[in-house]
Amino acid sequence: MQKLVNAVALLSGLVSLSVVAGGTYLFLNKDTMIEDVRVKITAEVTKAVTDALPKMVDSAMPELPTSTGNVIESKPVIPGL
Repeated sequence: MQKLVNAVALLSGLVSLSVVAGGTYLFLNKDTMIEDVRVKITAEVTKAVTDALPKMVDSAMPELPTSTGNVIESKPVIPGL
């Protein structure tokens, strides 16, 4: 029974040490990790916008007419009549 209690205590200590070590690693490297993710997101967003921009411009531009219609005569507007 004592061996079982010692094994559980040893495993508990190892788990506690690994949690503390992992937390320390994350705390010390959080700025680097955040910066790395920011750079990756910026690159992906830039790529997505660059890929989508020509399609958006092409769809927004109207087609130029190849010919014009007849002249529309307009009557001069005289104030008061």
